[in-house]
Amino acid sequence: MSACEKYTIGWICAVMTEYVAAQVFLDENHGQPESVSDKDNNIYALGRVGKHNVVIAVLPDGEYGISSAAGVARDMLHSFPNIRIGLMVGIGGGAPSSKHDIRLGDIVVSRRHNGVGGVFQYDFGETTQNQSFRARGFLNQPPTLLRAAVNDLGAQYKMHGHQLEKLIDKALQSYPRLRNEYSRPSLSSDKLYRSNITHPPNKEESCTAVCGDDPSKWVLRPERTEEQDNPAIHYGLIASGNQLMKDALVRDRLAAEKDVLCFEMEAAGLMNHFPCLVIRGICDYSDTHKNKEWQGYGAMAAAAYAKDLLSRIPPNKIEAEIRIAETLADVLDIVSKTEENTREMQITSSRREDLNILEWLTPINYGPHQSDYFNRRQPGTGQWLLSSGKFDAWVNSKKQTLFCPGIPGSGKTFLTSIVIDKLTADFRDDSSISIAYVYCNFRRKHEQKAEYLLASVLKQLAQHKPSLPETVKSLHDKHKDKQTRPSFDEISIALQSVASLYSRVFVVIDALDESPRDCRSRFMSQIFSLQGKCGANIFATSRFIPDITTIFDQSVSMEIRASDDDIRRYLEGHIAEVVPSFVKKNEELQKHIITKISSAVSGVFLLAYIYLGFLHDKPTAKEIKSALEQFQNKSPGMTEDQNLELLASAYDQTMERIHGQGPGWQRLATQVLAWITCAKRPLTALELQHALGVETSRLELDQDNLPQIGDMVSVCAGLVTVDEESGTIRLVHYTTQEYFERTQERWFSTAEDDITAVCVTYLSFNTFGSGMCQTDHEFKGRVQSNPLYDYAARNWGHHARKSSDVSRDVTNFLRCQAKVDASIQALMAVERWPGGPVDSQMVPKRFTGLHLTAFFGVHKAVRFLLQDCGNVDLYDSYGQTPLSWGAKEGSF
Repeated sequence: MSACEKYTIGWICAVMTEYVAAQVFLDENHGQPESVSDKDNNIYALGRVGKHNVVIAVLPDGEYGISSAAGVARDMLHSFPNIRIGLMVGIGGGAPSSKHDIRLGDIVVSRRHNGVGGVFQYDFGETTQNQSFRARGFLNQPPTLLRAAVNDLGAQYKMHGHQLEKLIDKALQSYPRLRNEYSRPSLSSDKLYRSNITHPPNKEESCTAVCGDDPSKWVLRPERTEEQDNPAIHYGLIASGNQLMKDALVRDRLAAEKDVLCFEMEAAGLMNHFPCLVIRGICDYSDTHKNKEWQGYGAMAAAAYAKDLLSRIPPNKIEAEIRIAETLADVLDIVSKTEENTREMQITSSRREDLNILEWLTPINYGPHQSDYFNRRQPGTGQWLLSSGKFDAWVNSKKQTLFCPGIPGSGKTFLTSIVIDKLTADFRDDSSISIAYVYCNFRRKHEQKAEYLLASVLKQLAQHKPSLPETVKSLHDKHKDKQTRPSFDEISIALQSVASLYSRVFVVIDALDESPRDCRSRFMSQIFSLQGKCGANIFATSRFIPDITTIFDQSVSMEIRASDDDIRRYLEGHIAEVVPSFVKKNEELQKHIITKISSAVSGVFLLAYIYLGFLHDKPTAKEIKSALEQFQNKSPGMTEDQNLELLASAYDQTMERIHGQGPGWQRLATQVLAWITCAKRPLTALELQHALGVETSRLELDQDNLPQIGDMVSVCAGLVTVDEESGTIRLVHYTTQEYFERTQERWFSTAEDDITAVCVTYLSFNTFGSGMCQTDHEFKGRVQSNPLYDYAARNWGHHARKSSDVSRDVTNFLRCQAKVDASIQALMAVERWPGGPVDSQMVPKRFTGLHLTAFFGVHKAVRFLLQDCGNVDLYDSYGQTPLSWGAKEGSF
């Protein structure tokens, strides 16, 4: 064995502070290797920790982020081919919350959470205060051996406490010159500033000097007791990205939405291909109040934990792990892709102006919908369509239309996502071919205008070009100074111009029946015009709606009805997630379930999904078989009306299951279903979580009263799902929405009253007592800190108009001018262009509660307020009276 081959653990540090801390904890220092691979640009420190030989590497000076970490891991494996496991050890920014009392000097260890790996990669966009980014996804979890060791060490700590502080003190005794920088700072320097308090930019002075020493600006936390670990160890999700997190509002949002504990900049480059546990010592709070005082101690705490962890792992267990070098090809591949992505980012940065123009054109982005639908399909589904002669002829001939109608629940949207993925994969390397797609959704009424749909097609074709087509730039230049929007005809002309730049164009449209009738007529006329002039290929799905099928009379048609293989494949892939544990051990019973459900649904995915859910709470094989016999066999020739009747029966049975739960779960399910059904626009899971946490007797939100998003979904027995990409919580199918709209009085007759009460209570919270925000920056922070604020302000009146009476909560809110002002600002703040910055200051002042009720047309409240003042001629700063606002909004 060569000298390098005796090292089995790779330890990666990002900065010199971490590199020093790692070496301090070596039990034996082996110096540096005598030679390394010609392909290796790293510098190493070698040594022994416990019974393990460890190689430690640090990123080059001045280099940070995912790609740099991946490059260091790649080079390490060139020189040390016997490495079996990896550690990423160093400092990070904490994300304290009501659930996690994270403090400076604490340690965060990556751990699988809510079914996903321990590291969460967020986007590369701007991450400074009050600027947002999109989530990329979750990465692989650490190897089993390390996770087992973490659990074992955690158990020891729980029983006996840890000795990390003693380990650190002992280590520093050998290196006295490090004590000043690497010892634990005074606890008085651990200040968690409130999220709305920011350190002024370009101010290098300490926070005490610049931000003040006023305790009202801090989140006050009790001192830890002797029985509590200090530093504390936290296990959970670590957020990793290419830019330093220094935004407390975004930090808090990710902590609430994803339960993120810590932010750092390197781990996402390692997790999928370098088996690795991430250990971070907290040195700041991921906000603008950065300082270096805690960095040394944070690095020491993380390194001390890593040393303690390695002491729990026998050397023979390490040797049993697969060599990471055996997957070197994968590592090289991911690094190559990372470098490619970096280049693409640089190109994107140079096209920032182009991207702004595209966002001006329309902020609508169907990419998250495509990802969500495609990821939900069972692999292999839809082959009957892709391998059909009609589909093949459609793909390989220009100017073709393929119309695919289907009954509700037959899987039209899943098939659409499969078609889009197929086209994207087949033509990925051909820049002369472009694909645009639209997912219609009757719940997104604000997006279902013909000009918006057409602009989305234009945007997708334009963004596939290396530089933005001149036609689109000219369209923007024509309107930007006037702050006007392009007309439908202007968009159509630009679309035809951009489409002509490609040799072939595919336009895919899902659920055409879910768009308004007048909208789809105008939209499709232009899409067919595009086909006639540019030879575009069109793929469309819909229910069997006469005015839609007439449009496609002359087109090739294929009815969408999932094949038996598709249904069986779906059931085989999901049965283990749903059925009781005893079924998982009985293969014959599983086969029986799959056979019975397949024969009962005849190509309707939605029924298969619902029927499978019925078996969740059946405790014996006999009860499962009895339930299967109740499923109605569905004839392949059943009409759409008969199919809807069968679905309604299935929904009835599902609601009976929901009402068979305990009172608390039943109440939660009813609230979730009522809100989603009655909401005026799609809600994010976070918005709904906050809505359900509101108590009408309190003027602030109690974080302990927030239900878990997972519980909100599970209690609804499969009727609710969360789109992972967009964060939207929705009913599982549009027929579910139709069912609840028909049966609302039966299941939640007081929904409008209840939602009104929640909205006005939220708008009455003390946090809005200061009235309007004085700057756009302050307003944006308020919106981000109060997730239900936007929805409540824009929609409380629409719900109140349908409610049975005017409650005291409503009248108290309308009488408080400061809180009315705060709600008006959210109601009337406008984007300077779609997707652009919000103008929150150009809103009317002296806008009274009477103005507001007239605006929404809440007649009962108008009459009530008139009794207070008796004057209808109240003028706001725009010179408008309540009556004029009511007339303008069509409320009277």
